[in-house]
Amino acid sequence: MRTTLVAVACLAAAPFLAACTENTDSNAGGAADTGNPRALSVESTDDGCQVSAAEAPAGTLTFDVTNTGSQVTEFYLLGEDGLRIVSEVENIGPSLNREMTVNAPAGKYFTACKPGMKGEGIRADFTVTAAQDGSEAPTADDQQLVDQATTNYAAYVKDQADQLLAKTQQFVDLYEQGEDDQARTLYPDARTHWERIETVAESFGDLDPKTDLREADLEPGQEWTGWHRIEKDLWPEKARDYTPLTPAERATYGDDLLANITTLHDRVQGLTYTVDQIANGSRGLLEEVATGKVTGEEEFWSGTDLWDFQANVDGARVGYEGVKPIVEQKDPELATELDSRFADLQQLLDAQKSGDGFKNYSQLTPEEIKALSDAVNALSEPLSRLTAAVLS
Repeated sequence: MRTTLVAVACLAAAPFLAACTENTDSNAGGAADTGNPRALSVESTDDGCQVSAAEAPAGTLTFDVTNTGSQVTEFYLLGEDGLRIVSEVENIGPSLNREMTVNAPAGKYFTACKPGMKGEGIRADFTVTAAQDGSEAPTADDQQLVDQATTNYAAYVKDQADQLLAKTQQFVDLYEQGEDDQARTLYPDARTHWERIETVAESFGDLDPKTDLREADLEPGQEWTGWHRIEKDLWPEKARDYTPLTPAERATYGDDLLANITTLHDRVQGLTYTVDQIANGSRGLLEEVATGKVTGEEEFWSGTDLWDFQANVDGARVGYEGVKPIVEQKDPELATELDSRFADLQQLLDAQKSGDGFKNYSQLTPEEIKALSDAVNALSEPLSRLTAAVLS
C-alpha cells in the first residue's frame, strides 16, 4: 500500500496489471467509438465510474480511463470475489487518461474507480463473455514459449514464498525473544522475498493491508499491523515520545505477521499465471520502486529501502525474462532496449552496495537519488509496452 507519489509517468501496480499511456487529452468516449467490442472507455469522476459497456468478449481488453474529477483516481478490474485484483491502473491525475490492457477469460468481474485512491471504490458488475474468434488462445507457434514462461514463473513465485515463510518465522522468533540486533539484521533479508513477489501478494486484497501498510497510509480508525509496525518498534529513533511494545504486544504483532505470511504462502501454491499477468506484474514491481523505494518512504524507520528496491527490480526482471523469448520474436527492438535499461539500473544499484547488503538510504546524496530515479523512468517507458508486445 502506497501514498500517491508519481515518480514514474506510466506504470501499473499489481500482478495482473495493464500497459498504460498517459496524456492530457481528455476524451472519455474515444476507445468505445472504434467499433471494437474489446476497446472500452471509462470516465472517472469524483462520485461516479462510467464504463462504456458492461460486458466484452474474452481476449485482450483495453480500458481507456479518463479522470474528469478533481482527485487522483485509480481503476480496477476485480475478480468475482471483489478482492482479487485482475488488473489495475493507478495515479490518474485530474484531466489525464491512461490505458489498461489485460487478457481476460470469460467470467464475472467488477469494475471499480477509486477517487482519492481510498476505500472500496465505485463498483459495477462486468461480464466477460466467451470469445467466438479464438482470441483467448495463443497461436500454436507461441504455445511452447507461453507454457515455458507460465510454468517457470509459477515455480519462481512458489520458491520465493517458501523462502519468505522460512525467514519470516526466523525473524518473528528473534523479535519476540527480544533479540533485536539479530532481528534488525534479518528484517531486510526476509522482506526481500516479499518484495520480489509483491504484486502477487497485492492481488490478495485482504492480505496486503494487514501485512505491508505504512503508518503514513493509515485511514482513520484503521488498525496498523504487519512489517512496518514491527519496523518502527525495532528502529524507534525517528519517533517522538515512542513507547516500546511490551513482550505481549510483540507476540501479538509477530504472530499476526507470521499468520498472514503463512496464508500468502498457502494461497500461491495453487496459482497459475498467463503471460499478460507476468508482463503486467513486471511493470507493477517497477511502479513499487517509483512510488516508495526511490523516494525513501517505504522503509521510513529502518532506511533499508535499497534492499526493497533491488528486490522489486529482481522480480520485474524475472517477469520480463520469462516472456523475453516471446518478445524477441514479436518485437526484438523492445527486447534489446529492455535489456539495456535493466542493465543501466542494476549498475547504479550495484554502486550502492555495502557488504552483503546496501547502504542506509539516508547515506545517498541527492545526485545519487536523482540518478536512480532517472534510470527507473528510463526503464518505465519500454516496460509499459511489454504487455502489448507479448499479446500481439
